[in-house]
Amino acid sequence: AITHIVTRKKQTLVAALGVTIGVAIYLFMNSLSSGFSSFSRDNIFQTNAHIKVYKNDEISQPLNNNSNTLSVIVNPQITTLSKTLINPIKLLEQIKSEPYITNAIAQVDFSAFYNRGSTQIKGNGSGVNMLEYATMFNTEKYMMAGSVKDLQGNLNGIIIGSGIAEKLSLGVGDNITVSSSYNVTKVLRIVGIFKMGNSMSDNSKCFVNISTAQQFLTQGNSYVTTLYANTPNPDNTEMYVQKLQKLTDYTVEDWKTTNADVITSDRTRSTMLTAISFSILIVAAFGIYNILSATISQKINDIAILKATGFKGKDVIKIFVAEALIMGMIGTIIGLSMGAILIKIMSGIYIGDPVGYFPIHFEPRLFIRSFVLGLIITLFAGFFPAKKAASVDPVEIFRK
Repeated sequence: AITHIVTRKKQTLVAALGVTIGVAIYLFMNSLSSGFSSFSRDNIFQTNAHIKVYKNDEISQPLNNNSNTLSVIVNPQITTLSKTLINPIKLLEQIKSEPYITNAIAQVDFSAFYNRGSTQIKGNGSGVNMLEYATMFNTEKYMMAGSVKDLQGNLNGIIIGSGIAEKLSLGVGDNITVSSSYNVTKVLRIVGIFKMGNSMSDNSKCFVNISTAQQFLTQGNSYVTTLYANTPNPDNTEMYVQKLQKLTDYTVEDWKTTNADVITSDRTRSTMLTAISFSILIVAAFGIYNILSATISQKINDIAILKATGFKGKDVIKIFVAEALIMGMIGTIIGLSMGAILIKIMSGIYIGDPVGYFPIHFEPRLFIRSFVLGLIITLFAGFFPAKKAASVDPVEIFRK
């Protein structure tokens, strides 16, 4: 096997190069897919918890009279008059007491209008206990100015997105007039500005104290619209949702259901990139297959002599499989090195907001998978020509 590889340097180089390109592209594209998936998940968890509990809209049911002479049908309509949760504090304590819940908070959502002079921007606000919220969503990481601590207990404070601050030319310490859809207007002092890299949040969202949000909705201090909870493992939220649903009649929904469209897009992209990269690797394997097939055809007399002198079919298979594995090993190692270089180069490229630097990074599991897959592909590429060589009848060859 080594003799064939050394004496046929050109063919060895071509076969190894095919594996190199296949492995490098497979590693690069799967790292790219994983990087985009991680970026997408990070964006989801900027403002979404693993599980949320809220009051869903109720639909009125059609009424049918049992009389044979008259049927009364009422068109279904939304009958929900209020989004508030009944006794939310008790429910929040029950959720926090569950062993699979790592953190839980209450939130009040409201529609907001940001005003400065004749300029008005429509957005949405969230009333929260800011320190608890920041602990759950790591909000401090996205603060451009000010601190989340300055909002804690401050009924006249507000934290706004960078897009709002830019459009209204506002900074920390300035006042901003905020109105709600209930015609409640307040002049609040800006204590912080955040930038999440998500235009929908940066251009419209604000955070205020939960009591301030209740005042915007003309509600009392027991008014809560949503409860958020985090779990140790976000991938197992379906199981936790079933357990929490037993505690309440309200809708319990996990982050996968809320962001089903984003998750589907990620899976589609990942499947497509994996299929493309795997196809390229298969093409590289056919290169090895063709080279070994050509080698066997050219060395058919040598194979006949080997078998005539006592070599068995399995010994011939070992020779050519070993040859394929050596070429595959060379190509795979160089391919991993090339893939690592590509990942390093791409990870240092800044492509702008909201993505920032190219979302690709080193993942040991992908390197291991690429290495194993490269060897498996070359093993099969070498086995079938070797099996053909093992079936050679030396007598027929000598007669020719």
